[in-house]
Amino acid sequence: MKAIKILAGLLALVAVLWAAYRFVIRPWHLAWGATPAEISAVQPGDEYVPDPATDVRTRVITIHATPAQIWPWLLQIGADKGGLYSYTTLETLINCPQVNADRIHHEWQDLQLGDLVKMCPQEPGPPPFHVVAIQPERVLILGQPPLTAADKATGHAWMSTWALILEPVDAGTTRLIFRTRDAVHAGWMDIIEPGVFIMERGMLRGIRARAGQ
Repeated sequence: MKAIKILAGLLALVAVLWAAYRFVIRPWHLAWGATPAEISAVQPGDEYVPDPATDVRTRVITIHATPAQIWPWLLQIGADKGGLYSYTTLETLINCPQVNADRIHHEWQDLQLGDLVKMCPQEPGPPPFHVVAIQPERVLILGQPPLTAADKATGHAWMSTWALILEPVDAGTTRLIFRTRDAVHAGWMDIIEPGVFIMERGMLRGIRARAGQ
């Protein structure tokens, strides 16, 4: 009987924790830093995954810098270039070690349509993104194309997109909007979702620390 009570208590605790994550923590981190207007707005890049299969992530940070000051840091994003500006310790733990640049590298500033932006410096690792669209000092859109036969069978041109959008607030302040959309839902993504939030928030904070305050 005592064992049954303990089990029931543990199950109740799990249910409470799951509900707290699902209905409180998850909505907060999906829209970390974003205003209701930014969440509901149609943002550049939405057209590449018009019908997402999962909840759209819109994470935003205020940077006390101009778009012109932030833009060079976005151009050199990539595990084989300026890094992802996130937590190198965690990246090393998942076998994606990289170095985050602390200055602008002119040799990495000529980003072009179709260029690869690597998530990991070596294999195996997450597939790289492709540059889908560039509006200088305004928008950088990255996309992952279908890789497997199952992905290709869906008919989607892009399986996932990252949109990095610079929205000026005033002469010296910019909102960096980071929106992610996924064309298919993979169950394993639900498991790693909290970790993805930690790394993506780290990236936004890393860009702010380098480009402004």
